[in-house]
Amino acid sequence: QVQLVESGGGLVQSGGSLRLSCATSIRLFNINTMGWYRQAPGKQRELVATITSGHTTNYSDFVKGRFTISRDNTKNTMYLQMNSLKPEDTAVYYCNTKFQGFEYWGQGTQVTVSA
Repeated sequence: QVQLVESGGGLVQSGGSLRLSCATSIRLFNINTMGWYRQAPGKQRELVATITSGHTTNYSDFVKGRFTISRDNTKNTMYLQMNSLKPEDTAVYYCNTKFQGFEYWGQGTQVTVSA
């Protein structure tokens, strides 16, 4: 079983920055792809970005050029650096992975961007 714990959310003004962290309960180098998702009130959960064990990254169009996903296998932690935040980025952000046939989600961290 894998436990994922997000942190780093908060309230920030439009144009500001936040860095989210996702700590894993197992050694990160054992996990291939990890990702960040978000869910705004009244909307479906959507993919933000993914990163593979080889550090190949993929971003949804609405965050390209503003967000950066990374992972540090020595710290068993994945990150999401969010710059130039917009009010429409307001959501609960979740980290996600699949391991040995099971899918795992963190509890989420709230990001609120004020206009």
